[in-house]
This record gives sequence, C-alpha cells and structure tokens, in this order.
Amino acid sequence: MAEKTLTKDEQLFLYLVSTFQSSALIAMGKIKNPMTDGFEKNLEQATFYISLLDTVQKRTMGNLSQEEEQFLITAVSDLNMTMIEEKQKLQKDMKAKS
Repeated sequence: MAEKTLTKDEQLFLYLVSTFQSSALIAMGKIKNPMTDGFEKNLEQATFYISLLDTVQKRTMGNLSQEEEQFLITAVSDLNMTMIEEKQKLQKDMKAKS
C-alpha cells in the first residue's frame, strides 16, 4: 500500500502542531531549550501550549484529514500524560523536602 502524499496545507498543519508540542516539551524540561542550551521547567508555560493545542483540536473538529486529526489527538494526549507525570514528580519532590 502506497503512502499518501500530504498536501502543503496538511504539512503546514502538522508542522504547527509539532511546534507547539516541542514548545510544551521544552517548557516541561523534557528536551533542551535551543535558545539557552539548557533544560528548564515552566509547567505554567507548558500548560499554555497544551491548551493551545486543545483549542485547535476543538475548533478544527470535523475539518481535518484523518492524518491531521490523528496526529493532533496523539500530540495532545501524549502531552497531557507527560504533564500528569511532571506534576506527580513535583508533588513527590515537595513532599520529600518537607
């Protein structure tokens, strides 16, 4: 079965989602910030990027190709799971310090 060639709009949409996804991962300290060459944590900022993607998902419902929709669903789901893990780590660290 041949792979479907994505349209320019589909490619741009996937790039947009990937950009917000990467920004959220940088804010969670999961990948290195290319601007500072370091790892920083700002869960508030990460939440903002996740909220942006969640809004895109809600506002584009029914208007995406199957590939776009699946990519977006996976990105939002993975980021939400990672955020839950990060918040649990933060709570555990806070309990250990007290």
